[in-house]
Amino acid sequence: MSTFIALLRAVNVGGTGKLLMSDLKALCEDAGFEKVRTYIASGNVVFHSGRSAAQVKTLLEAGLQAHCGKPVGVLVRTSAEMAAVLAANPFPAAKPNRVMAIFLDTPPPADALAAITGQNREEIALGRREFYVHYGEGMASSRLQVPAAKAGTARNMNTVARLVGMAAEL
Repeated sequence: MSTFIALLRAVNVGGTGKLLMSDLKALCEDAGFEKVRTYIASGNVVFHSGRSAAQVKTLLEAGLQAHCGKPVGVLVRTSAEMAAVLAANPFPAAKPNRVMAIFLDTPPPADALAAITGQNREEIALGRREFYVHYGEGMASSRLQVPAAKAGTARNMNTVARLVGMAAEL
């Protein structure tokens, strides 16, 4: 059994993609996942499974499509991969709520940084399968556009740390 962390895209954010976390937990249990725990209402779930990460993603996306009636993107990391994202944070001195990891299914393209627009004071770095963005003064006034991250989903370092901790507790 492996411990996985699944991050749902565009769930319960800005009034879109309404999904109760109790429904997400039940959906995961119905898929055969064990020790399922959700964290906050933005679509974070930690669980055990004997399946591969690709199989987990496929099962979750199919279950969410059936439940929600529309596609819901899911990004999956093992507990070790998520711990590595936290450890690789290139902005460790910054407030963790101002640093986002934008999770992707694949590595960022080589030209990803060149395609960014609207960058002001934000600092950006590439990870293995994520972007890191430090929003120094916060996200509210940011005009940053990262085209390569469009299919991704973002979590701040506080959330990443909490998910790593939850995975370790399983």
